Amino acid sequence: MDMGKGAVVVTGASTGIGEACARQLDAQGYAVFAGVRREADAARLREHASARLTPIMLDVTDAASISAAESEIARAVGDAGLKGLVNNAGIAVAGPLEFLPLGELRRQLEVNVVGQLAVTQAMLPLIRLGHGRIVNISSVSGKLASPMTGAYAASKFALEALTDSLRRELRPWHIHVAAVEPGVTATPIWQKSLQAGDDLAVELPPQVFTLYGPAIEVSRRSARHHAKGGGTPPVMVARAVFHALTARHPRARYPVGRDARIGTFLARMLPDAALDRLLGGR
Repeated sequence: MDMGKGAVVVTGASTGIGEACARQLDAQGYAVFAGVRREADAARLREHASARLTPIMLDVTDAASISAAESEIARAVGDAGLKGLVNNAGIAVAGPLEFLPLGELRRQLEVNVVGQLAVTQAMLPLIRLGHGRIVNISSVSGKLASPMTGAYAASKFALEALTDSLRRELRPWHIHVAAVEPGVTATPIWQKSLQAGDDLAVELPPQVFTLYGPAIEVSRRSARHHAKGGGTPPVMVARAVFHALTARHPRARYPVGRDARIGTFLARMLPDAALDRLLGGR
């Protein structure tokens, strides 16, 4: 395999931000191991990429899948190791926390938090070998939690903490760890979230809609708008990831998109009471 400028692993590369990152790195001359879960996605990625891009089957919630992917990557890169790991795989669970099934909360955290650390632990020996870097795809929701997105925001707050701790723990080896924090991004996650919400609604008791009906509808209208393409293009997020992986002086965090910058500013500057009035309605 042609290692080009070095090898980078991107998880959740089937669509959206992960796909944009994989294509950007491939175009810049890097060897990319693009994590997918379906052969159809692997085939589609190969169609529009160079021979340096290699799709690999990777489920971040499955220890055997992670181990198999690490072994495949280690055989390919050898002593060169990895120049980077982009932890992008993620899902979005929505709904009022009062009625959210705990299994859904566990699934949210398993994919967006535990899975990210599991992949990082598996790849760190190769990152040390290659003097590489780690980029975690967080969100403005890791700074500002809105109604109906408590589970998702909890996962991103946790990922922010993992990112900061990892960066400080790995500092002696000069392994930089950055958080890229997009706002609303035009990716399929919104359509997936709408479908997941429909599936979840069947399981919820009727009083959910009596108590939270208006707030749920506002959330769904917003998701439908984003699903139609509203938001920051994924390529802008990919550019931030590329900077974090390659810049001589990378930043610790990268808000991407106007709404992300505004949200970060509000979270830092406004008192909680003001934020509650702004986000919580009446």
